[in-house]
Amino acid sequence: MRNAFSSFNVTNTLILLNLIAYLATALFSANLVEMDTRVLVSFGALYGPLIFGYDEWWRLLSAMFLHGGMTHLLMNMFSLYIVGRPAQIYFEKRAFLAIYFFAGLIGAVASLAVHPQSVGIGASGAIFGIFGALAGFFLVHRERIGAQSKMFMKNFGVIIALNVLLGLSIPSIDMSAHIGGLAAGLIGGVLLSYNPRWWLFYSVSMVLAVCSALFYLQGSYASVL
Repeated sequence: MRNAFSSFNVTNTLILLNLIAYLATALFSANLVEMDTRVLVSFGALYGPLIFGYDEWWRLLSAMFLHGGMTHLLMNMFSLYIVGRPAQIYFEKRAFLAIYFFAGLIGAVASLAVHPQSVGIGASGAIFGIFGALAGFFLVHRERIGAQSKMFMKNFGVIIALNVLLGLSIPSIDMSAHIGGLAAGLIGGVLLSYNPRWWLFYSVSMVLAVCSALFYLQGSYASVL
């Protein structure tokens, strides 16, 4: 019998990586509760001037593992724990990882489009992607798992509404990253629920979407300098 960690090893590993990154930034910030913005930038937070001015594209990935404070971290890791475990049941490991990381990347691109001069961090775009993927799964299989699908979609609607209200009331929450990640995850969830072998098509499509958006944003950013 597999232990609890190996049963949901992808979700648990992602949580562990986020915790390690948080402890590292806390060490350099000399504060366990709130992170120093300069430390977050040095560790790879989203920041338009460095991404577009110095081609530091790796920040789109590294920012997914950084959090601004204890509350931010705990909220995101609890959400990942809640949605990641059932998603591992319905999706293969490579499909899960493709959805998670591409949702995070699309969320980061959306954040850059709306807030190019702001520092962006957090796993919420990727987490919303997993939630969107579950919504896609239940939409595709709603006839076969009717009652369960209806319950999930009702809860899905409530959580989305609460997050929209929270995002409107708290300026520091980046709704653009949430929406971008959710859309990428929903697309992936629908595609891979129809056929898990389409994960490569989904991945290539997302790479093209990210690259095209960044090319456009870089041109727009250069035009205002």
